[in-house]
Amino acid sequence: MNARHLVSLRDLSSEDIHEILEVARHLKLEHRSGVHHTLLAGKTLAMIFQKPSLRTRVSFEAGMEQLGGHAIYLGPGDIKLGERETTEDIALNLSRFCDAIMARVFKHETVVDLAKHSTIPVINGLCDMDHPCQGLADFLTVFEKKRRFEGLTLTFIGDGNNVAHSLIDGCAKLGMNFRIGCPEGYEPNVEVVAAAKKLGASVEILHDPLAAAKKADVLYTDVWISMGQEAEGKSKANAFKGFTIDSKLVAAANKDAVILHCLPAHYGEEITYEASRSPGSAIFDQAENRMHAQKAVLVLLMS
Repeated sequence: MNARHLVSLRDLSSEDIHEILEVARHLKLEHRSGVHHTLLAGKTLAMIFQKPSLRTRVSFEAGMEQLGGHAIYLGPGDIKLGERETTEDIALNLSRFCDAIMARVFKHETVVDLAKHSTIPVINGLCDMDHPCQGLADFLTVFEKKRRFEGLTLTFIGDGNNVAHSLIDGCAKLGMNFRIGCPEGYEPNVEVVAAAKKLGASVEILHDPLAAAKKADVLYTDVWISMGQEAEGKSKANAFKGFTIDSKLVAAANKDAVILHCLPAHYGEEITYEASRSPGSAIFDQAENRMHAQKAVLVLLMS
């Protein structure tokens, strides 16, 4: 892996992504075989959380433990980025104590700033623009179910948000077609789309969820209202009526389509409970793969 940090999948080459996924598959297989790793023995990961999370915290903390290392949780009350202390000073201090930083923050600029000033690797655990760790887990799951990437169509039903951006980035690097079904005004960032198309990727933006789901190989959704957007709740809920992965959308996709959701799920809104438990659902495989994909990133950046 040539990159020094993981800020966005746009920063990685196709070879980088394939390497991460290959290492993730290897680590997952060995973990399930009972292999005890010491690849990161003596290493410490600082975990900065401006936003709370079940999957991000547990998957990184458990992953570091499984690799023989240690993780330190720094919650919203422990580090007030840019308030009590500048992001630059926080990055420089943590660089003296730890071996890598994972940051789950509100603004993309915060992760960029941490990476700019840190002398140790910085991993984007989520920001308003990107969710690269989620994207890597998603592509690991797709490969496990489909055994290939090239030519597959991934349809995302919902907001053109950070998850959608990382999916667009990854699809562009892996030879997959990306399609989004979203209400007007909720399209992905135009620069992210342009960057993918510059690589020759197929990116379709549709405003009809049924048309978007048609013959999809992967059907994916996320919550309509992300953390920090609660004030927009009512207007978003109204705009997204009809953009629910239900039996009708599942039937429109290919018969063997994989159904994904990055969780937490609001059943009855972006996905029905029945669709989430249907035979094609890989939602909890996907959740587990957060840990395995992130372990690969940690090993490649820290060892």
